[in-house]
Amino acid sequence: MKVILLADVRKLGRKGDTIEVSDGYGSNYLIPRGLAVASTAASQKGLAKANAEEAVRQKRLKKEAEELAARLENLNVEFKAKVGSDGRMFGTISTKEIVEGMEKQWGIKLDKRKFIDKYPANALGYTRLKIELYKGDEGEVDGVVNVHISEAK
Repeated sequence: MKVILLADVRKLGRKGDTIEVSDGYGSNYLIPRGLAVASTAASQKGLAKANAEEAVRQKRLKKEAEELAARLENLNVEFKAKVGSDGRMFGTISTKEIVEGMEKQWGIKLDKRKFIDKYPANALGYTRLKIELYKGDEGEVDGVVNVHISEAK
């Protein structure tokens, strides 16, 4: 029996794959659980339509990520930090605080887990942190978040 997978199935295939399985496995396990549909002409057309829609969606997401990367290049997130007598900063500015700062200061939502540079900002001045904005079949889009830390008075 040929089926089209509607979800990733471990040791079998990925979403959208057309595969050959035994009749019992397909009709008693995959299809009732919504993991697959029988491969027919209509389901093949539906799969082609869904793939085309997904390709358009991915292009749109990549374009939005490129626009966001260009916008981030010109923005700075400002933070104030306490400094010791030797000029060194107390503590660090974490990626969570950077994400909250971007949202509060510029209205841009980012995901703290997408930062490529995992180290926190822990020095006065400017720090540039790379962030992954898009990753998919179309390629990757990385942006740079500029963090400015100044002395709190």
